[in-house]
Amino acid sequence: MNSEDIFVSLDIGTSSIKTVIGEMTGSSLNVIGVGEADSHGIKKGSIVDIDSTVRSIKQAVQQAERMVGLNIKSVIVGISGNHIELRPCRGVVAVSNENHEIGSPDIERVISAAQVMSIPPEREIIDVIPEQFIVDGVDEINDPRGMIGVRLEMEGTLITCSKTVLHNLLRCVERSGLQVADICLQPMALGSVALSADEKNLGVALIDMGGGATSVSVFDQGMMLSTFELPVGGNHITKDISIIQRIPLAEAEQLKIDHGTATVHTASEEDTFTASQIGSANKQTLNQRDLAAIIEARMGEMFDIIMEELQRIGINRLPGGFVLTGGVAAMPGVLDLAVHRLSSSVRIAAPDYIGVREPKYTGCIGLIQFACHNVKIQGKEVAVAVESGDFEAVPQPEGQKQTRHSRKSGEGMTSKVRNWFKVFFE
Repeated sequence: MNSEDIFVSLDIGTSSIKTVIGEMTGSSLNVIGVGEADSHGIKKGSIVDIDSTVRSIKQAVQQAERMVGLNIKSVIVGISGNHIELRPCRGVVAVSNENHEIGSPDIERVISAAQVMSIPPEREIIDVIPEQFIVDGVDEINDPRGMIGVRLEMEGTLITCSKTVLHNLLRCVERSGLQVADICLQPMALGSVALSADEKNLGVALIDMGGGATSVSVFDQGMMLSTFELPVGGNHITKDISIIQRIPLAEAEQLKIDHGTATVHTASEEDTFTASQIGSANKQTLNQRDLAAIIEARMGEMFDIIMEELQRIGINRLPGGFVLTGGVAAMPGVLDLAVHRLSSSVRIAAPDYIGVREPKYTGCIGLIQFACHNVKIQGKEVAVAVESGDFEAVPQPEGQKQTRHSRKSGEGMTSKVRNWFKVFFE
């Protein structure tokens, strides 16, 4: 295993923080480690408590480290929110090589030239996404390396964000003892995994349904046109259940996970369960239909707001329909409700890798693949993500935490990964 081929993504969400360790073999990705921890210090997608967020990041990272016996040094971080702005950009340079062969230095120079524009002092450039390269008037070139030319142009999208939001995010990662290998726009990274090339060309909306926020990204002609975020998500469904049925918040969350469904007509009155009641020592008896009525009302409102916002920004027709992803998209009945409320074709996207075949991991997988694509196109250098650790993954009895152990001599990474998958599927 070559450590230079290993990438680590960090998805900092409102309800959970997820870490995925992936090894790139050519163009294919192998997931070798996963970590997840409850998120504290984040509300509606924004950091409100740095110390709590740092502790949550450390828990997720340590869990992934124990699975494969590696120390994580650097991570790829995603960023999203309404503070994100997309601007078209263009760069032009002369090819510097004497034989006029275009190389990586020319790519770097034309991308740097595209960033020369007036940016407000409170904003910061986080990335430039090339859409096409033009060599001596010949356009629609994806990678001009090796071509012969005199004039190199690039047309792309400049991504800027709030300097305050970015620096708080970086501060949390750095205080967790990690380096930031790359910063990616989360909706664009999601699109690299969740959407097909045909969907991007036709016109499609990608809806990432998280715990504290729901982000919507619109793609057309292969490019991302717009992105926005709504400060409502799965946690609001939990609060609705807690308030209406007078159930403690933690218990309401568990009931939502165990018995929740997004449509009343698919819920069963025979699926009954007991729940605590705030202000009373007596238990109350509820059924799945009671929860479904609350969930359907909130999620239906979310889809209605999404449609209103799309119409407000001038998006009236999406031949590619809608694609749902994120943790909330895994709830039974979400697909049926979305088809009814959005009046369009809808599907749910989840990564197809062992151990992460759930919509909530789409962001982590997307960050790795998107960053690797950027490395190839832009010629970036990404810091080595991992180093050999002083601990190994050891199966523990159920209910006990894993602890660090000395590395056994002669034991290779293959056996560690095999042990992890054995524990994962038990």
